[in-house]
Amino acid sequence: MACFAREVFLRLRVLRYVLLFGLLAAWSSSAFAAGFSIIEQSVSGLGTAFSGGAAAAEDASTIFFNPAGMTLLEGQQVLAGMHVIVPSAKFDSDGANNALAGPIGGGNGGDGGVVKPVPNFFYAANLGTGWSLGLGICAPFGLSTEYDKDWVGRYHGVESEVMTININPSVAYRVNDNLSVGAGVSAQYMAANLTSMVDFGLATLGASDPRSDIYADMNADDWGYGFNLGLLYEFDKNSRIGAAYRSRITHKLKGDVDFSLQNQAYLATFGLAGTAVASFPDQDISADLTLPASASLSAYHQFSAEWALMADVTWTEWSSFEELVIEFDGALADSVTTENWEDNWRYSIGTTYAPSDRLKLRLGLAYDESPIPSARYRTPRIPGNDRFWTAFGVGYQITRNMNLDFGYAHLFVKDAKIDKTLADAENLSRGTLQGEYDSSVDIASLQLTYSF
Repeated sequence: MACFAREVFLRLRVLRYVLLFGLLAAWSSSAFAAGFSIIEQSVSGLGTAFSGGAAAAEDASTIFFNPAGMTLLEGQQVLAGMHVIVPSAKFDSDGANNALAGPIGGGNGGDGGVVKPVPNFFYAANLGTGWSLGLGICAPFGLSTEYDKDWVGRYHGVESEVMTININPSVAYRVNDNLSVGAGVSAQYMAANLTSMVDFGLATLGASDPRSDIYADMNADDWGYGFNLGLLYEFDKNSRIGAAYRSRITHKLKGDVDFSLQNQAYLATFGLAGTAVASFPDQDISADLTLPASASLSAYHQFSAEWALMADVTWTEWSSFEELVIEFDGALADSVTTENWEDNWRYSIGTTYAPSDRLKLRLGLAYDESPIPSARYRTPRIPGNDRFWTAFGVGYQITRNMNLDFGYAHLFVKDAKIDKTLADAENLSRGTLQGEYDSSVDIASLQLTYSF
């Protein structure tokens, strides 16, 4: 008993160092993603378009996809991965007008996609008693878009950045030769930065002019908590299925908004600079945001020593994202953006080929539905649409204890129309915005795994 306690203590010390290192690196992570969930939590998984999902359990990243998979790993394993997500979101405007039917000038905003790194860290330990434990640190949600400050859609959004850090200790137990179960809890930090222009010129001068705009810079953060569950059933050593569930996490974000005049001298010529400052004082803000639950069902089959096939279907409860309401502590009216998102499904299939004991090649395809129901509810902050994934990867065993994995994916995104009109009262202060997005995403990832 004393030896078992000492072993657990030593492994918890490893967890502590992984946790500290992971927090330092994950702090700056965010990404532009479908919806704004980030599935990029495994480089080995990226190579097959994450078709292994809840059943592959190839390495310690199974902690995120299905904690029950830890029972298939031997000894201890530390994994560090880095994904670089390179999105492109180019807008082509069909016109924009304010509430007085006057034109809103400006360009198309440049490429709204922002390149971001997404790191993740996992530690897993099989205790040799049927029990396994682990820890995952990752960024399961995030987005980043940025446009020119004078672009045609500036009253709907300029810069948007959402970052999460999810700390996920997990445990798994092998019930018998066929069945393993797993569970984990999540402590999740979220930070959001949303900026946009306020059309002060419309209310005071009767025209939308970048020189009379006021820049609103909102920042808020919060900690939220949830859980995840998983099970893995092995028909034999070559075939298995896995199922996993991650719960909703509700964030009650609190922060502040800073307002700044874009051209104080211009407003001063009309005697409006003081009015603008008095009308938009800096103040505290709050917003509630519920991140969706998700569930996955995956299958894995090893046909031979060289070939394996896998498939996955994942549901995400995006209907939880009905609207984004930012409440101001001062006299300003709440900022409301109706989302009306729908639950979405993701389907993937992949294969691996191992020509030798040290080399593994991966291929995968996936179709990822957009949760955005129509052009009416698409916003410049998240201009996504249905996506088709093509992916490949390479895994190489450098030494007996160390593996290096590379993955790459290109995502073909369906052209996305946006149709904001004055029929929705929330657009009276923002104006109309019609046009279409031409988007794509590239992902390149590298992962180092050490087993001991």
